Amino acid sequence: MVDHDIKPLGDLIKEFYDQYKGPDYLDEIKAVNSWVQVAGTFVASHTVDISIKNKVMYVRVDSDALRTELGYSKSLLVKKLNDIVGKEVLRMLVLD
Repeated sequence: MVDHDIKPLGDLIKEFYDQYKGPDYLDEIKAVNSWVQVAGTFVASHTVDISIKNKVMYVRVDSDALRTELGYSKSLLVKKLNDIVGKEVLRMLVLD
């Protein structure tokens, strides 16, 4: 008799990303996808690019004034994004 190691598909996908992209990859995607919820639709509509590397989220916006205003709320934005994800996946926010 063959003993099959049957796992749910979700577990297999998580294992795949943990092995090939790192253990926080799916949480980082969740943080990026939560940007609209945390920053709001106006800020999101002026966001050109978002990336995460080494627990630092890099956000590029198309307005100098908006970048300045967001600079005052960086730590709050990081806290809210980490709260949504449920763990600390971000330490810092860099605005460009």
